[in-house]
Amino acid sequence: MNDATTTRLTVLGNPGHRRVTLFAAAARAAGLPEPAVLPWIDVLRGTYRLPEGSVLRIESPGEEEAVDELLRGPALGASYAPTRVEGGAAWYAGVMAALRGLARVPGVRLLGEPEEIAVMFDKRRAHARLAAAGVPVPRALDPGVSGWDDLCERLRAAGLRRVFVKPAHGSSASGVVALEFGPRGQVLATTSVQLADGRLHNSLRVRRYRSEREAAELVDRLAPDGLHVEQWIPKSTQSGRSADLRVVVVAGRATHVVVRTSGQPMTNLHLGGARGSLDLAREAAGPAWPGLLETAERAAACFPRSPMVGVDVLPTAHWRRALVGEVNAFGDLLPNLTGLPGGPAEGLDTYGAQIAALRGPEAPPGAPGRPHENLPTHRRHESHPTMEPTR
Repeated sequence: MNDATTTRLTVLGNPGHRRVTLFAAAARAAGLPEPAVLPWIDVLRGTYRLPEGSVLRIESPGEEEAVDELLRGPALGASYAPTRVEGGAAWYAGVMAALRGLARVPGVRLLGEPEEIAVMFDKRRAHARLAAAGVPVPRALDPGVSGWDDLCERLRAAGLRRVFVKPAHGSSASGVVALEFGPRGQVLATTSVQLADGRLHNSLRVRRYRSEREAAELVDRLAPDGLHVEQWIPKSTQSGRSADLRVVVVAGRATHVVVRTSGQPMTNLHLGGARGSLDLAREAAGPAWPGLLETAERAAACFPRSPMVGVDVLPTAHWRRALVGEVNAFGDLLPNLTGLPGGPAEGLDTYGAQIAALRGPEAPPGAPGRPHENLPTHRRHESHPTMEPTR
């Protein structure tokens, strides 16, 4: 098989989406041919062909309504809408079936491992893998929370009053509920979910539900798709706002960091969070800063066949300690962010860093190079029977 950079790269993604266009721009800047695009919708419909020798980068299927409807529409039926929160289990099953089908295509080399993506997109499994490896993570309830009554009983037994309730297969804070119980039984649920006509919809506005009835409805409607419930960890602050870190790890090294701050429990930028100051974070952490990055790298090491992961690091104890909240398979969409000074991706965006790792450190600009020995790939075992891709 040809080296990854002497064979034209193909990107599994949504044509025209900025993830695809930014990666293509990074390839061109490195002197590589324009990557071909394999549309997610063609893969889900089974109407595609990949030539032998293809090197396939896996991108997110998100933010494309037609793709989303194929994945979640059958589960939601006539009430399907792209804003709906429910249907995560169906989305997960469809995405994983498609990736596993691609992994069975003869002679196709995947830049990433579908089974690791399967773990990252199941927060319960990802949390268990990190904990088993000794990576610090928030305390979590055992999987299998069936609804509001079950959740309350488990929280009482665990002595927990503040938790995050997360859809097991969610992303971008979709369906996440920050749940608090007061000393006299008060309930406060903070979330971007809008309850409307007995259904859950994503919203760009964070809401607070203060009645047990509303909180129970949220949890009961989220539970069928699976829940991950973990302790709400008080995070460090910057300029009076809660702060966490998205750390991009490429080929095992922390290359990019963005500080996310918010006055809300969720720091996601699309929900009103803002980029904070990296300089202030490094100054606040002082000698503990390398340890925060090392924590992200330890989390990434739990997924050794994934070329890139985005690790959500939760700094605590005034920036002196850190826990890992999540590991994201597609956590590199951070436009206009260049690599850490003095690091392996200084001056490069997240996509340029991945191209550089793919080409190898010995390749001068414009040269095809060889794949970096540390860049993970997944190669189909040629003795496997050929199978048609599944939806």
